[in-house]
Amino acid sequence: MDFNIQGKRALVFGGSSGLGLAVAQALAAEGVDLVLGARDAGRLETARAQIAAQYPVRIDCASADMTQRADMRALAERLRGDGGIDILILNTARPPSPMRDFLDEEEDRWNEGCSQQLMAALNALGELTPLLLGKGWGRIIGITSATVKQPMPKHAISTVFRAGVAAALKHLANEIGHQGVTVNAVAPATIRTASLTTFHNLEQRAAALPLKRLGTIEEFAATVAFVASRQAGFITGQTINVDGGMTLSLS
Repeated sequence: MDFNIQGKRALVFGGSSGLGLAVAQALAAEGVDLVLGARDAGRLETARAQIAAQYPVRIDCASADMTQRADMRALAERLRGDGGIDILILNTARPPSPMRDFLDEEEDRWNEGCSQQLMAALNALGELTPLLLGKGWGRIIGITSATVKQPMPKHAISTVFRAGVAAALKHLANEIGHQGVTVNAVAPATIRTASLTTFHNLEQRAAALPLKRLGTIEEFAATVAFVASRQAGFITGQTINVDGGMTLSLS
């Protein structure tokens, strides 16, 4: 399917590895120009070269820290003078590891999780959302977690602050929808990633799912690309799970 977003430009945070890199590749396959955002300039350049070897799109790199409002302000100013963006992909850092039970979490870990997940997203939204306004079309997509709908043991920090991100995206969707900008969250779980391999028994996780298998990062990235598409223009204010049926609720 042609998602009709060729020539659009996307800023993908966390675009140097993992799910963020997979999303960037999926968008590049649709002809979307990219700005890859992350803290490590070396890893960004490696990702840029990897994507450039596959797809003939413009790819820029932005070494910036989402937890620093000043970084987001400087990035917004740079992009404002360089053609702006049409698609914003928010992909924040993982919560502090190892994961613990709610009452075992310490104040510094709660503060770290708040900074890396909730405040990082709010910093980016506050500074970068204005770049999408006034064009009549735009997409903001936050990568959260299916735990915001179904909390899991030892995921307290992730659940609390990513639920906050989902709430922020819902509020923003209501405020800017009239400008043609959709705002959604895509919520992964049980996707075969390096972090899942580290912390979980994969066979047990797969056996607990209706599909009896883990998802691939390509399947997740394809969902994000669809939400960014013109075809998804009437979807906004939603959290869309990509979890193989892990979430048991109806909504």
